[in-house]
Amino acid sequence: MAFSFDPSMTPQAIARAAKPAAELTDLELAQILAERLAVKPADWHRLSRDRRVRAGEQLAAALVFLLKQNSEEALVRVEQAAGWLNRSLQAPPCPTHGDRKTRVAEHGD
Repeated sequence: MAFSFDPSMTPQAIARAAKPAAELTDLELAQILAERLAVKPADWHRLSRDRRVRAGEQLAAALVFLLKQNSEEALVRVEQAAGWLNRSLQAPPCPTHGDRKTRVAEHGD
């Protein structure tokens, strides 16, 4: 199985991805999937409100926590994924933009 390499991946993630899938542990496979499905900063504005993408991101993270024997954190991520899918959860505003009125007052624009 070939993996595409993301230049933002950590050296550990690259080393894991370079191994054949059959040699990876379940946890390593889940971590690769979680890293791949995580919304990257460069894609934040485009994908932050995509419910399917965000649910996948949370479910992959849930699997990592489950395999690390952390059922409580896994459940939180599953609930967040369900929130994305049933539309009870929505993306917070972009942290780099903030509130326009606040920026205008701070910068005198």
